[in-house]
Amino acid sequence: MPLDQIGQALASAYDALVSEGVPEHLAALVRRVKHTDLDVPKRAARLALVVEDDPDVRDLAEALLEETELSVVGCDSAERALQVLRECGGDVALVFADIRLAGQMDGIQLANAVATLWPKARLVVTSGVAPERSDEIPERAVFIPKPWRALDVLVEAGRASDEPPPAVA
Repeated sequence: MPLDQIGQALASAYDALVSEGVPEHLAALVRRVKHTDLDVPKRAARLALVVEDDPDVRDLAEALLEETELSVVGCDSAERALQVLRECGGDVALVFADIRLAGQMDGIQLANAVATLWPKARLVVTSGVAPERSDEIPERAVFIPKPWRALDVLVEAGRASDEPPPAVA
């Protein structure tokens, strides 16, 4: 049981404990837990990688994905995303990338690199326009048009964190 849940359980039982004659040093500890916001960071075993060159859209996607069980890393280019993937690619559960990106690579090229080099990561590509090269998007990638609905993004994040990764051929 996580520490914050233990603290909440103790705090909720505080009055009952005191009425049963709990030693004052324990009661003081429980009072402190009850009145202190425990900021225990949740460490997700897996990551969501948001690749978007528009800072406002990237911030929105990051904020949305922070509500999931995944830790979130934002990147403004495919090149930066590849650096993150090289460092911790095995922990990446979801790559959520715009097709049009600043830099040398676009989102389709990034998706193909991820599909080849990190096949266990779930791929979601997005764009405000219909992809001109949709035949180049990896077969297992999901396309979500912009403006995307939060629910669609959260469903894909849930699949990335809950479902077993795809089989590697």
